[in-house]
Amino acid sequence: MSKTAIVYRMVTNDHICPYGLRSKDLLKREGYKVEDNHLTSREDTDKFKDKHGVKTTPQTFIDDERIGGYDDLRKYFGKAEAGQTGTTYTPVIVIFSIAALLTWAFQHFATGEYLSTRTLMLFIAFSMTMLAVQKLKDLYSFTNSFITYDLLAMKWIRYGYIYPFVEAYAGIGMVAQLPALAVAPFSLFIGTVGAISVFKAVYIDKRELKCACVGGDSNVPLGFISLSENLFMIAGSLIMLLK
Repeated sequence: MSKTAIVYRMVTNDHICPYGLRSKDLLKREGYKVEDNHLTSREDTDKFKDKHGVKTTPQTFIDDERIGGYDDLRKYFGKAEAGQTGTTYTPVIVIFSIAALLTWAFQHFATGEYLSTRTLMLFIAFSMTMLAVQKLKDLYSFTNSFITYDLLAMKWIRYGYIYPFVEAYAGIGMVAQLPALAVAPFSLFIGTVGAISVFKAVYIDKRELKCACVGGDSNVPLGFISLSENLFMIAGSLIMLLK
């Protein structure tokens, strides 16, 4: 016998509930035939919630038993909670990985070389610009996190707003191979201040903070990964100056 589940989800001209679609997809992957019921207006939705004494939709029923919303359905099937929870290094790992692949692609197309000083410089530059984009998407949120540990931003909050633009400029300058004195001093300055700030906050003061390196809304813990971003900037600027 095929297993059957009943889903009630909101589907209107203005809104299609994403969790309703996720519930339907999960049930199908678990081998259920889904009876899909649409709540096509706010009135229909409110009536349904009042009738069943629930506060949210979608709602799933299996064998005449109400399972609940999407999170409840995941628990029913013994699956972990959906979405990102707790601290994670995933955003930084993704950025560094994509930066490495971009570097490989660029070098493969341009020179065919994979291990050279230019390779390292491109990796640093791509990483910096991608990290800068994450900060620039919400400057207010970024600065709210950044000023809690950066020594200069604590004293001059405007520096927090300037920082991502300088990081992006330095990264783009490295890719474009602008003159060293036009790029390296900026990268060296923000990298040095950042490295000292992170080292003090994490290893001296022993504070447990979230890193603003990928934006203010991240759950990336402040620590070695955060320090690495600043060390990359210092390394890139020194390589430019030495060359």
